[in-house]
Amino acid sequence: MSTTTPPTVTTHAAVDLGASSGRVMLGRIGPDTLELTQAARFPNTAVNLPDGLHWDIIGLYQHTLNGLAEAVRESHDDGGLTSVGIDSWAVDYGLLTGAEPTRMSLLGTPYHYRDQRTARGVDRTHRQIPFSDLYRRNGLQHLPFNTLYQLAAEDLLGTADKLLLIPDMLGYWLTGEMLAEQTNASTTGLLEVRSKGWDTELMRTLGLSPDLFAPVAAPGTSLGTTRPELAGILGAEALPVTLVGSHDTASAVVGTPLSSPNAAYISCGTWGLVGLELEAPVVTEASREANFTNEGGVDGRTRFLTNVMGTWLLSETLATWRRRSGEEDSLSALLEAAADLPESRVAVFDVQDPRFIPPGDMPQRIAELCGEQDQPAPQTKPEMVRSIVESIAQRFARALADASRLAGRSIEVVHMVGGGSLNALLCQATADRSGYPVIAGPVEATAIGNLLIQARTAGTLTGELAEVRSLIARTHNLITYRPRSGPDRY
Repeated sequence: MSTTTPPTVTTHAAVDLGASSGRVMLGRIGPDTLELTQAARFPNTAVNLPDGLHWDIIGLYQHTLNGLAEAVRESHDDGGLTSVGIDSWAVDYGLLTGAEPTRMSLLGTPYHYRDQRTARGVDRTHRQIPFSDLYRRNGLQHLPFNTLYQLAAEDLLGTADKLLLIPDMLGYWLTGEMLAEQTNASTTGLLEVRSKGWDTELMRTLGLSPDLFAPVAAPGTSLGTTRPELAGILGAEALPVTLVGSHDTASAVVGTPLSSPNAAYISCGTWGLVGLELEAPVVTEASREANFTNEGGVDGRTRFLTNVMGTWLLSETLATWRRRSGEEDSLSALLEAAADLPESRVAVFDVQDPRFIPPGDMPQRIAELCGEQDQPAPQTKPEMVRSIVESIAQRFARALADASRLAGRSIEVVHMVGGGSLNALLCQATADRSGYPVIAGPVEATAIGNLLIQARTAGTLTGELAEVRSLIARTHNLITYRPRSGPDRY
């Protein structure tokens, strides 16, 4: 009687840090297995200090350690963790000082990208090199908080010995090793768009020492193992740490079950990242004028996309109402009421207006913008929610049309992943306004992408991205929203 060996299933931990919360997700991965459980969740909010907005990076690290310790405990019956991977938001960084590479000290507290100091950095940078020249070199859309603009406004730079982006910083604290993961490094504005290596000539033009930056490494590279002194905290010795697509959108795109070469994606959370996965960057005058970016993707791909204000508008609106009344509104109830409103009562405004970037009173700002555009402002909470959703969808539709035109690629279907994929009103509005079917899910695309690259690095999964992604479609229920009107509404 013959026996067959069951497929190998390995267990991995994804540290997934967003701009408002972080999680440690446990993933059991095999050729036909993709199971996620949450080991830990914790808040991540801006800290308002006298000199501006900052991140509590020490608190995030402690939450990460606690979450990994819980993941170790929960994975015990599965043979323990095979590896750990970290992803986070882009552009923000910490500065380090010290002569001994494994024992460097944090210099100051990392700034939050929404801190308004970056405005002076933009002016200083563009006086040294015009944006048109920057775009030819780094392929990035203009965002006032890109790392190179932050560095132009950085007061502590002269005393720093090293700079690490947020996931690289946490990886350094876990392992004592310094590398700059490629997908996140591509958001700094200091990576050459075609070679995907540091642009040392640009650094010197901007007065930056190339020695400040760690070597660039691709997703799938081993960073090392956790430091021996962490064994008592984690409950495990020498946990392997693998570089994944450490820019959360890079991991989200890996975790998007793109169903066709002509599929577009929207990774929708605080921001909506709208674009295409391409083999090569698109660095043209037209793409620069349309504010499209060419960020690094896993396996050398290019994420050709543009940033659209996402559910930040909804969350800040709810926060404003909570501050005013002291009561918590139910978003699901508001969305249900908003869906019943006639479209004639919906104001559609420009969600890209820069007044919406900093935290604050979004309903008041929306009312002001509507007044400037000679349209009636939303009067009730459901009207405000419907107006925000339709305005985001309108901008998504425009971004999809621009991506198709600029890349010379037709779009057949749009995949919506992340928290926005749970918002049925937003998914349907995006389908209606773009004219494309919208396939929603998975909501945990970022953690899934993180885990899949770890599993492939460990040898549990094999193949190109298309083969790895096929596991998502086989193991997850996806919802399709079909357009109810024509494609030319944006």
